[in-house]
Amino acid sequence: METTLKNPSKYLGNELEYLKKVLEGESWSATGGSWTIGLEQAFSKRIGTRYGVAFNSGTSTLHAALEALGVGAGDEVITPALTVIMDSTAIFHANAVPVYCDVDEKTFNLDAKKLETLITPRTKAIIAVALYGLSPDYDKILEISERHHIPVIEDNAQAVLSFYKGKMLGTIGDISSFSFENTKHISCGEGGMILTDSEEYAEKCRKLGGHGFRNLRAEDGRVRLNQDMFQNPDYRRHDALGWNYRMPEFTAAVAYAQLERVEELVTMRRKSAQIFMDAMEGCGFLLPQTTPEDCVNSYYSLGVRYLGKEMLGVSWQEFRKEYVEMGGDGYYGAWSVPYLEPVISERTFAKRLPAVYENVRYEEGLCPTAEKIQKQIMQIKTNYRDLELAKQKADVLHRLIRKYQ
Repeated sequence: METTLKNPSKYLGNELEYLKKVLEGESWSATGGSWTIGLEQAFSKRIGTRYGVAFNSGTSTLHAALEALGVGAGDEVITPALTVIMDSTAIFHANAVPVYCDVDEKTFNLDAKKLETLITPRTKAIIAVALYGLSPDYDKILEISERHHIPVIEDNAQAVLSFYKGKMLGTIGDISSFSFENTKHISCGEGGMILTDSEEYAEKCRKLGGHGFRNLRAEDGRVRLNQDMFQNPDYRRHDALGWNYRMPEFTAAVAYAQLERVEELVTMRRKSAQIFMDAMEGCGFLLPQTTPEDCVNSYYSLGVRYLGKEMLGVSWQEFRKEYVEMGGDGYYGAWSVPYLEPVISERTFAKRLPAVYENVRYEEGLCPTAEKIQKQIMQIKTNYRDLELAKQKADVLHRLIRKYQ
């Protein structure tokens, strides 16, 4: 009988100690505190950029990035057809129009060969997603973006310490977006970070996320440093339109403690992914996401195409059910391609700005590769803090594979 193992908590560092320090401090808000600034500085230094701006989520970061780049009503933003819907909704929040690019069948990422055909005079940005922790082909993407003078946003919500040809993801595009949501490499419940080398973009993002306070700067999110000025009734506080996307000090303290252990956390995911890939070696009906030799994947999860329906006559759902019954952890399905979600397919989004979206429609068949592989993908968990548990679950998968081989 297999030993029952539990996955240890992901909060095994200084999280509680740092939360206590926040509670004992004088400021719990990013407007006057120091933990958020400390996290911004430490994270931007670790990735390798000049500026970091903390946000309350990895979705608000995308919205702020688009606004900072000047994306507005009726503009077009190219985004992959296989990704979370937040890349699309952030575009709608900027009153712009998503344009979907099909993906590569092996890497699951944006197919750069199809990118240029989608560019029009209205294209104002490209969102390049590192799906499951794997970098897209930035050489081709940047060659096209530079030739057409279109900025690139890196969506690295699932990629921390990932590399493309020796370059850390987060240092390649004009702006990069990271997520610290509960399932991510660095977790603090909810949270996100914008990174950039541009002082202009950093300051715009900070103001967009901080109510447009005029004294916000690229490197500092505190607004009450000079109380005599700030509390003067003649002082005019706001010079930009902004939202409240700020990261609280409590969240920043937890994320800071996670950042201190980021190499360990990412290494565990890579090792867990390798354990499962070893278990699948030689299996013709399970095809892991292809990681090119010049890329380093951080494996937010292990993406695998399941071809068992075609090769074995066993559906995705049946295979998963059997895996769970044998003691496996199960696996997750990939999100529907965004434009087939009801909010888009039924044109609910169009109510936001009818004049812009009157003729914007998306139909099934728009991106055939993304639609095909989305139905096949298994998202296998890599968030193990005990490799023995990962080995145990991978062994269950191996036994199930052998049954059908």
